[in-house]
Amino acid sequence: MQKGCGVYRQVEAFRYNRTVNNRELSPVDRLLASANNALRTVATPAGRPARDNPAETLADARLTPAQKSHAAGLMRVNHAGEIAAQALYQGHATVARDKTVEQQMQRAADEEFDHLAWCEQRLEELGESPSRLAPVWYAGAFAIGAASGILGDKWSLGFIAETERQVCAHLDSHLHGLPEEDAKSRAIVKTMRDEEQEHGENAINAGAAELPEPVKKLMRLTAKVMTSTAYRV
Repeated sequence: MQKGCGVYRQVEAFRYNRTVNNRELSPVDRLLASANNALRTVATPAGRPARDNPAETLADARLTPAQKSHAAGLMRVNHAGEIAAQALYQGHATVARDKTVEQQMQRAADEEFDHLAWCEQRLEELGESPSRLAPVWYAGAFAIGAASGILGDKWSLGFIAETERQVCAHLDSHLHGLPEEDAKSRAIVKTMRDEEQEHGENAINAGAAELPEPVKKLMRLTAKVMTSTAYRV
């Protein structure tokens, strides 16, 4: 984590210049920011989140081995989803044409990074580790985000809105699937679910286009492959 600190400070300076001084980032600036985000997302521990973990004050229940294994599998899936979310938002932000849209996506990415850290903390408490395929999830989602963003901001926002709609349904299923005794995991998932819904609503309010049904089906199929794999690996 120490090796990336200098670059991380550069990225924070880039964000400050973009949002406060209204300076346009050069392609090199954007490339450095994207590379650093990829590095701190998949190559190092997520580190300390900007906000308190919603499960921080809750007691850890005694779970059976089967319950603990299942909870860890679901939280590993959620962690993989947050890896993909980071990449998706960063991919969109890199090619966004409207500065307001770019800043909206960056704020969402910052919240998603908290989700990533919370999931990672919970996995550690459960004695498990994140998916070993994290670089694959990041690379694929970044490519999808950038590709859809090239088509224009309304399609980029449409992709975000549909992604968040599917993520909310996925997190609802986890709230039903997690052991009732596992209050810590449930608190994290509930907070994530509420914020993902807000991200989707923000995208719609910003002018998201409705995606064609075949695209939605392909997104659901891709998500199914990722979740079934990340649960175990």
